[in-house]
Amino acid sequence: MNIDQILASAKQRAQKMSLPYAGALTPQEAYALMQQHTKARLVDVRTRAEWDWVGRVPNAVEVEFLSYPGNIPNDGFLEELEQKVAKDALLLFLCRSGGRSHNAAGFAAEAGFAHAYNVLEGFEGDRDANGQRNKIGGWRAAGLPWVQG
Repeated sequence: MNIDQILASAKQRAQKMSLPYAGALTPQEAYALMQQHTKARLVDVRTRAEWDWVGRVPNAVEVEFLSYPGNIPNDGFLEELEQKVAKDALLLFLCRSGGRSHNAAGFAAEAGFAHAYNVLEGFEGDRDANGQRNKIGGWRAAGLPWVQG
């Protein structure tokens, strides 16, 4: 898929799901945008502990949405985001499974980041029947680039 097709699909998902931001992407679509679009930036909103212990996406912008321990909201989230990315950038928000990144994308869109997208499934995907992640959906299960923290 080319950039226009990916963004059109993401926008259609957002409309269908009544999302408050520009669109929703699969991990594969997000990676394709990172490769093809010069202003695309993956924003990993997981905690520092997750980056260090679970893994990182190379070249991602890392801004905690919630801080570890305790999942305390990062009061400086928007300020830090504004320092690291341009307002007109195509922002692809990623977390563990898609929940925090959904909230972060909405928060960013409300703050004037017009091109905020959520990466569905997140870095680790959904839990399987054994309660384990990284097997059903997600960045890692898709075989996309990542490194151990």
